[in-house]
Amino acid sequence: MKVLITGSNGLLGQKLVKLLLDQGVDFVATSRGTNRIDFSARRFEYCELDISNQNEVDEVFGKYEPDAVINTAAMTNVDQCEQEQANCRKLNVDAVKYLVEACERHRTHFIHLSTDFIFDGENGPYKEDDQANPISYYGQSKLDAEQIVKAAKCNWSILRTVLVYGITPGMSRSNIILWVKENLENGKPLKIVDDQWRTPTLAEDLAMGCFLTAMKGASGVFNISGEEMLTPFDMAKRTAEYFELDFSLVTKVDASTFSQPAKRPPKTGFILDKAKEVLGYEPHTFEEGIKILDEQVREMTE
Repeated sequence: MKVLITGSNGLLGQKLVKLLLDQGVDFVATSRGTNRIDFSARRFEYCELDISNQNEVDEVFGKYEPDAVINTAAMTNVDQCEQEQANCRKLNVDAVKYLVEACERHRTHFIHLSTDFIFDGENGPYKEDDQANPISYYGQSKLDAEQIVKAAKCNWSILRTVLVYGITPGMSRSNIILWVKENLENGKPLKIVDDQWRTPTLAEDLAMGCFLTAMKGASGVFNISGEEMLTPFDMAKRTAEYFELDFSLVTKVDASTFSQPAKRPPKTGFILDKAKEVLGYEPHTFEEGIKILDEQVREMTE
């Protein structure tokens, strides 16, 4: 089996590259611009690909003829999507159409990453067949992409996830664990929301969900996230406890404290029964995720 990864320079993409290398899977990594992954002497094939360029998509499929595509490339900054809607649609919807059409021609299994933000957050946690009702442009773009995938005339899978966290060398965006750790270590007070609930997802777990789906050729929609329903305040408390930091610096606030261009659903989170049963998916606990992150940071700074 040959797997093609899109968005390999991103957090999930980099975790997938490492996992497929570890598993000895034949794959090609693609992303916009040059390869930013450095796994020392571990070599892999890389090809530049802008998935919003239909000609490039067709050329890459013609060259590699993959058995499965794992599409991790997307515009995921929720507020940026709200403010740059045309660009969001180009990356999150039009590009998916190009990929689906290429998969149909090459009889390729298309594995697409989606989000809890297709839901309005009024009735979480959600099962795979619950009714979507996005309240942001980002959420709508991902739902529109899902509808394209579901109409595909090839084997397809949609993996929905929630608040992915992790770390890679040279990563441009932080995550709540490292953000809380850094600020509390520096004695800075924090205001953190306690009225939005999620099931945060370790990036390694999401990569494993992608891997299991590809290897089993599993079709349909799967929820791939963590299991624990937590607020950002809960996450901050567990982070402070793990690193033995002063949690009295953290003040509990509600979402109305902050002004953001895009609305956030109040309570999402996922029920994972289907992924556990069909894929054999088993996520880490949030504490285990913190420990893995801590170990990786130590390795990078040694």
